[in-house]
Amino acid sequence: MELTEKVIVDMLYKLGSYGGDPQDGITRFLYSEAWVDAQQYLKEEMESAGFIAEFDEIGNLFGRVEGSKYPDETILSGSHVDTVANAGHYDGQLGIVTAFLAIKYLKEKYGQPLRNLEVVSMAEEEGSRFPYAFWGSKNIVGTAKKEEVLGIKAFDDGVAFEEAMRGAGFDFRDESKGPRKDIKAFVEMHNEQGNVLEQEKKSVGVVHSIVGQRRFTIELTGQANHAGTTPMGLRKDAVFTASKIIAEVIAESKRIGDPLVCTFGKIEVTPNVVNVVPGKVLLTLDTRHTDKAALVSFTEYVEKTMNRIAEEDGIGISIDMWMDEDPVPMDENIVALIEKSCKEHGLNYKMMHSGAGHDSQVLAPYYPTAMLFVPSIDGISHNPKEYTEPADLLEGAKALAAALYELAYKE
Repeated sequence: MELTEKVIVDMLYKLGSYGGDPQDGITRFLYSEAWVDAQQYLKEEMESAGFIAEFDEIGNLFGRVEGSKYPDETILSGSHVDTVANAGHYDGQLGIVTAFLAIKYLKEKYGQPLRNLEVVSMAEEEGSRFPYAFWGSKNIVGTAKKEEVLGIKAFDDGVAFEEAMRGAGFDFRDESKGPRKDIKAFVEMHNEQGNVLEQEKKSVGVVHSIVGQRRFTIELTGQANHAGTTPMGLRKDAVFTASKIIAEVIAESKRIGDPLVCTFGKIEVTPNVVNVVPGKVLLTLDTRHTDKAALVSFTEYVEKTMNRIAEEDGIGISIDMWMDEDPVPMDENIVALIEKSCKEHGLNYKMMHSGAGHDSQVLAPYYPTAMLFVPSIDGISHNPKEYTEPADLLEGAKALAAALYELAYKE
């Protein structure tokens, strides 16, 4: 088998048929019928290619080509098989398809590797069906806990997590077992979900870090009052205070510049009518950076700024930081190896960070990990219009195959 654009696209759309929806997208939630069918299809493909295919207790699917010299060392590649509602054909499943095809290609061209080569189709990453994310990767590293999901219900049909899992033929893992000890490297291919590569006309992104994230909910409390009879100087207008906060914080984030990003994504106004001075505003803030110290410094500035503006305006303020995830660097040696392979094969690449979270950030603290990106046209993701040019898919698959060759076939 040769790695070609057609081979990659055909398998992507075949896998995408499991959970295909009327809006030309894919809806494949954890432990759903479509999810089970997709995993079984992948298992059959792995077995037909001569891989040893098996599920773990919770439904992660692994396909292995055994190593000749180092059977206790595994080079792992893949991504998650679940989707958001009405997803496109690339997020998650691209990493599975390219890993499978790259390993199949290497096996047929070079024979048995020195180390095990393994593709993984992880059970879940998105948090789309249940209020829990990274179930697949967290079970691989041993951080998922039974008590975290017992009793939680599905957003779509209200089924209990454990009922859906057992209905699909799986169960909780043995938590007395720690993370796998044989994994020596993990490499994940993913679509960028942004438009940096497209704008710079690059086919491959070599990811050196995944951003840290801090998320806040901010509540501003003023005084609702009559819009016609309350003089401007006597108002406690929560929207006016919110607008000042947003303008000042966004301006500072633009001044600092990349890779810092800052988003006020949700605004709820109470009472939210045309003729009442708004008495309450709820805001959300999402801010991300690849450097922890820079992220902490910026969010400390943000909190001081919000408190100062609220005090100046006589507005009450409550700030809740409900997410605090550190940045995750990729393994320097694997990143350097991938960059070297890209240069040697004449691939059109750039070094970059990931502004979104991925399974790699869960695995990276336990195993040497790296990521590869391919472009997303117009930066679209989580949408049936999500698209990557076939030529770029092939470049990404070549980059992945080259990296896996270096990791599994070289001493």
